[in-house]
Amino acid sequence: MSDAPKPPFPPQDQEPPGLTEPMQPRPDHGEKSYRGAGILRGKRAVITGGDSGIGRAVAIAYAREGADIVISYLDEDRDAQDTARLIEQAGQNAICIPGDIQSPDHCRAIIDRCVQDLGGIDILVNNAAHQAHFDDIAEISDAEWDKTFRTNIHAMFWLTKAAVAHMQPGSVIINTASINADKPNPGLLAYATTKGAIQNFTAGLAQMLAPRGIRANIVAPGPIWTPLIPATLPSDSVENFGKQSPMERPGQPAELATAFVMLADPRSSYTTGATVAVTGGQPML
Repeated sequence: MSDAPKPPFPPQDQEPPGLTEPMQPRPDHGEKSYRGAGILRGKRAVITGGDSGIGRAVAIAYAREGADIVISYLDEDRDAQDTARLIEQAGQNAICIPGDIQSPDHCRAIIDRCVQDLGGIDILVNNAAHQAHFDDIAEISDAEWDKTFRTNIHAMFWLTKAAVAHMQPGSVIINTASINADKPNPGLLAYATTKGAIQNFTAGLAQMLAPRGIRANIVAPGPIWTPLIPATLPSDSVENFGKQSPMERPGQPAELATAFVMLADPRSSYTTGATVAVTGGQPML
């Protein structure tokens, strides 16, 4: 994507978790570029955080590959409806489920809705995440630490446990980690800690589920231009976001979609316990 925008970006900030419309420049989710080939025809996917950012890019790609999609999101109704419209334009079913995945009952309800309305579940993408920036550990409240873990780790467990009960051989779980799993940003201490936990959770899960024919893998992004960035980082970090990358820019959500498609592809049947790093050239240790 040679024409992808590079920093510096205009000053901007939002309230968490952030919205797509106010972002400058507007993220590219593959709305005009992604062309499907029926790789996921007949599949049924749940994508958390599917309203915007990486989740929207994955939803677009999966729909154009033939999958029906359940979008889980917090309360960003406008973004969710925009994504649902793109899914339906691809000829696929779109189900939007707002609510907080910090609740185990809500997590179970998401999977139940997919099974009831779509007839089953073949793909679970645990993508939703919470992050907040703090320069000192003394600034991180108990509630903030708990929220980060409940959103990024506990919800992944609850969703995965509920989904596996309905999954058949050939199904797949894809978890979104981060370069922070190996190279933690000290200002994102809680977030980075959860991303390291996602690595271990997925590695163990892949081994646990292999005898049942269910795969579990990770996509680990570097700096990606999503609403979470202006909603959670200091203004100077937003202005120069991605500049430290060898490509000297952040990735666009569309640039991750093919990794999620590859991992969901039934032909990737020997790929489990893997981490696909999409970091713009930054090495993961």
